[in-house]
Amino acid sequence: MRIELVRGDITTQDVDAVVNAANSGLLGGGGVDGAIHAAAGPELLEACRRLRASTFPDGLPTGKAVATDAGRLPARWVIHTVGPIYPRAADPASDLASAYRQSLRVADELGAGSVAFPSISTGAYAYPLTEAAPIALRTVATSGSSVELVRFVLFGGAALDAFRRAERDLS
Repeated sequence: MRIELVRGDITTQDVDAVVNAANSGLLGGGGVDGAIHAAAGPELLEACRRLRASTFPDGLPTGKAVATDAGRLPARWVIHTVGPIYPRAADPASDLASAYRQSLRVADELGAGSVAFPSISTGAYAYPLTEAAPIALRTVATSGSSVELVRFVLFGGAALDAFRRAERDLS
């Protein structure tokens, strides 16, 4: 597996699957979730409504992942995952690792060769970047996934710097 770190907009990534740092309601929100829903168009919201009406009537649990078609995004699929709210989660590191691991499990089930991840839980969910980046990179690198390319698409310079530091420290 090749891991890339880039600063950019996850909604423009030409990959098989884009990971959405969703809230448990799956119906859009702020940050990455809102940007993905806005760029994907109403098709994504409709797909998420179907999931809520069938498989996840109580919402997607923290650390789990599920896929939908990607609507108007360049990607084929959106993999929705819910990260922990920091520090309210009982075991935030385990929940965060699970969000990455479960997203890759879903990507493998879909046959995705390339996946773009945001930095899960480090926005509105307040997970500190310096703690989240090493968890993300370590989990992805040791996942055993057959995904060939994982691209972390980081919105701001602080996130990119944190991931670069974590990458150096883990090497």
